[in-house]
Amino acid sequence: MNTACLITRFAFLVTAALPVCAQEKPAPSDWIPLFNGRNLDGWVVKIAGHELGDNFANTFRVEDGVLKVSYDGYAEFGARFGHLFYRRKFSHYIIAAEYRFTGEQLRGAPGWALRNSGIMIHSQAPETMRRDQDFPISIEVQLLGGTGSGTRPTANLCTPGTHVVMEGKLVTQHCVPSRSKTYHGDQWVRVEVKVLGSERIEHFVDGERVLAYEKPQIGGGGVNNYDEAVKKDGALLEEGYIALQSESHPIEFRKVELLNLVGCMDPKAKNYRPYFVKADASVCRY
Repeated sequence: MNTACLITRFAFLVTAALPVCAQEKPAPSDWIPLFNGRNLDGWVVKIAGHELGDNFANTFRVEDGVLKVSYDGYAEFGARFGHLFYRRKFSHYIIAAEYRFTGEQLRGAPGWALRNSGIMIHSQAPETMRRDQDFPISIEVQLLGGTGSGTRPTANLCTPGTHVVMEGKLVTQHCVPSRSKTYHGDQWVRVEVKVLGSERIEHFVDGERVLAYEKPQIGGGGVNNYDEAVKKDGALLEEGYIALQSESHPIEFRKVELLNLVGCMDPKAKNYRPYFVKADASVCRY
């Protein structure tokens, strides 16, 4: 490493403590756009009470370049908790999403789901979910919108079928609030999550770190109608799938992108990147 390099943060402030030169920051082209702005290619839907791939009432759709979670085809919610899964799994990465809540909550939905959605990480594979399973066994980065008054942080932690460790102690409560401010109205919010396998996960909102924890693992409740063979309590979550949630309140995503932190770590290779944290020599190109 050139001695002129300084310990810096990337412009998006999610990789603190990684040594990089200013000119070695990730280029925009290094980010993988998981959502292409045109359709749902690369994604698969799983809605409770429906088979894998059944996008009931066109819940997840793309309109005007925006990925929308909509309920205009529902008479009532009916506990149809849904998830839109990206078909590839990851272990070490940064996932970023820009979202906003819109409209009114669908009738017949629980009060806690008002202006509530989530980004699921380290999730079980969608094909391993049972037909009536409500949530995937996963770590949820909970997205909340303000209600016009009071405090309601976003990028919180919820743990459907999982636990984490904070300050050396196993956390078994279902949700842990972040330190973010409250976002009222329909403003766009950028949330980023830095995932380092089973070691550590950090949440960021508009560039500010608001939550961190370690050792994500299977355990606890918060999931119904799951396959017991999948829920291996105590197993650390080293990798998994990413999903966007439908929980009865309309939400839009204008950007969903990922920076993979696994790659070629040989500086002699053409595709070497200084921000990689896990080596995969098989992808090196010379």
